[in-house]
Amino acid sequence: MAHAASTHDVLGSTVTMPVEIRHARCFVAGFTADSNAVARAIDAAGSGAATTPRPLRIRPGRTMCMIVFVDYVDGDLGPYNEFGVCFLVEDPHKPPASPIRALRSLIGGDARALIHRLPVDGDFTLAAGRGIWGFPKTLAEFDTDHDSPTRHGRVVADDQLIVDLTVRPGFRVPDNTKDAVLNAYSQLDGVLRVTPWKLTSTAGTRTRVGGAELVLGDHPIAEELRSLKMGRHALMTSSVDRLTMTFEDPTVLG
Repeated sequence: MAHAASTHDVLGSTVTMPVEIRHARCFVAGFTADSNAVARAIDAAGSGAATTPRPLRIRPGRTMCMIVFVDYVDGDLGPYNEFGVCFLVEDPHKPPASPIRALRSLIGGDARALIHRLPVDGDFTLAAGRGIWGFPKTLAEFDTDHDSPTRHGRVVADDQLIVDLTVRPGFRVPDNTKDAVLNAYSQLDGVLRVTPWKLTSTAGTRTRVGGAELVLGDHPIAEELRSLKMGRHALMTSSVDRLTMTFEDPTVLG
């Protein structure tokens, strides 16, 4: 017998799981960062948690920091903009991976990600993100261009610039209709959670080596990014015109 879908009350409205995103678009830049600095940032954000994820070391002393802008056009949480700072991490309950095994994980598409910072521009998605998944959503203001060949995003909070990111077009990648599941970790109020995040299709994807211009502002998130000793140039960039995905209920890890 099938189990009844779980539901959550968010600002007086019922959200039924899984949450479906029928149309979103995004662009992302991936930078290498100092593994020890990233570990300190993770530990500080997860203060009080029994366990925190370890950075995935793609080579000695370096891990990956992903800077991403997402435009949620049509989904169960309504339309909104999102900016994310994400780290590639390892399962905290398994032994550390060697750099070679970490690279295999990264190339194979089965790496795990910690959603470290997540400003958005909607009250409903803010409440749902924090209340259901423990995502560290905060309110911000956005100025984005997902339509031009060169993508651009600027995010401001408390009248302070967080980042200004420009991503130049890359090479076209074939559309994908094969499901892929990313384990997305989150830390909020000393609780570590992991959420199955299923990517069901992508279209209009372009990717390349390099191709990003990142300007950091004077907001505390920008100062934190500076402390990570990121590479001067992006390792890679990508943009996606249309993607669909679902978010399941999270599992509390500690």
